[in-house]
Amino acid sequence: MRRAVVDIGTNSTRLFIADVDDGKVVDVLERRTEITRLGAGVDADGRLSDEAMERVFVVLDQYRKLIDSDGVDRSVAVLTSAVRDAVNGREFAETIGSRWRLEPHILTGDEEAGLTFLGATSERDPDDRTPTLVMDIGGGSTELVIGAGREMTFHVSTQAGVVRQTERYLGSDPPTPAELDALASDVRSILASGVPARVRRSVAWAIGVAGTATSMASIAQELDPYDPDKVEGYVVGIDECRRILGRLASLTLEERRHARGLHPDRAPTIVAGVVILLETLTLFGLDSFEVSENDILRGAALGLE
Repeated sequence: MRRAVVDIGTNSTRLFIADVDDGKVVDVLERRTEITRLGAGVDADGRLSDEAMERVFVVLDQYRKLIDSDGVDRSVAVLTSAVRDAVNGREFAETIGSRWRLEPHILTGDEEAGLTFLGATSERDPDDRTPTLVMDIGGGSTELVIGAGREMTFHVSTQAGVVRQTERYLGSDPPTPAELDALASDVRSILASGVPARVRRSVAWAIGVAGTATSMASIAQELDPYDPDKVEGYVVGIDECRRILGRLASLTLEERRHARGLHPDRAPTIVAGVVILLETLTLFGLDSFEVSENDILRGAALGLE
């Protein structure tokens, strides 16, 4: 079966078209990302703005054409933190369904975690019982999922995200040390309250998915253009994360847009993303993480009923 998944997140709108057979992705036809910032202002106002929704609508026009041209059997949209939190989120989801013929799923935090874990582990040995943390740093939330093999044993959806924390703390350009400290302190508290100490001690390895993690692999290798084959499986050490944060945080927004390996549209939120990543690694006592291109898009293609 040929499936299309559109992931409408707080910061980006992404498309994944793949052929699925016997519970496996056998061929990927399309994988695209556009930064649409749907969640801009939701933390303060509680609503999706008309301007933000229109940015998503423009991208969906493009994606619908690709879906139609690829002869897709089933097309779905997964909607996460920004839509969950917004008072007009359900109305927005209904519009997605009626105008673009995408079956809308406003995911709960639990559902988002499960599909993220499925996507991240789908290409791995199911008999590998290494206790693994999957980190998905999004625009409005960060999903932390722990399991072994294909079995998820713990998950939490935390209210720490790159758009949310950037809007709350990073008002200067470049951000000040005091702003960075305040952001890190908030994230540290949010993550610690969401993950019991016994759970933190159980983890032996980490996989990072989605924009912050893949950007770190690209920046570390100075990739231009972005190369998913070089990103998949790349291991980033915590010292490298600290070095990248120090460099990016010292730059103005305009200078960050030209940082080698970083997509210009991720420049406004990447500093908050790296802070969240570092605080997560520190909380779990990990000194590195593996980057994966396989995330909730693949998980939804495989597991969304």
